[in-house]
Amino acid sequence: MTLAIFDLDGTLLNGDSDYTWGQFLVEKGLVDTQAYKEANDKFFKQYQSGTLDIHEYLAFSLAPLKQFSSTELNHLHQTFMQEKVQPMMLKKAKDLLKNHKNQGHFLLMITATNQFVTGPISDILGMDHIIAPIPEIIDGHYTGKIIGVPSFQEGKVTRLNEWLAETGHTMEGSYFYSDSRNDLPLLELVDHPIAVDADETLTKIAQDRGWQHISLRD
Repeated sequence: MTLAIFDLDGTLLNGDSDYTWGQFLVEKGLVDTQAYKEANDKFFKQYQSGTLDIHEYLAFSLAPLKQFSSTELNHLHQTFMQEKVQPMMLKKAKDLLKNHKNQGHFLLMITATNQFVTGPISDILGMDHIIAPIPEIIDGHYTGKIIGVPSFQEGKVTRLNEWLAETGHTMEGSYFYSDSRNDLPLLELVDHPIAVDADETLTKIAQDRGWQHISLRD
């Protein structure tokens, strides 16, 4: 079964769900407004420049989850989906997913955004599976820690290889769609690397290597 692999933020979404979740928490007054906003902005700029320390960022982004029960978090996420994620959805992205599905391809999302934020988004998009940083939960409560390797930069390749070994899928004929320089390790691994509304660095790399570059923006 051919793998059609997709990044999420900036690729299938017209925006970044991780950064926007931080903004959502600020807007709802659920975190220290000024300090959290400044840190969220700082980390997002580091991500865009390719200098993000993923462990430092995940410690920051997962910390607020410790404050709430699972019921409260589910309600917050439903509101987040309605107010923030739905407006970022792209018709061309949904059409692209449908096209791959119609060809019998396996839809795999690999994202650096933690699974609490991205799991419901993956479900709505109809993905067959998601690989994302896994927040640790003990006795029904988030601890602020993660389990295993974060799926970021080279970590996406590590987590993908672990999943391939577990499932028996192969990379033959594989596709990967991404907007970010951070995904270069995985783009170099697949048979069909495709840049999507890419950042300046990835745009240049795609041009130099003759990779396809598409837009999913309406």
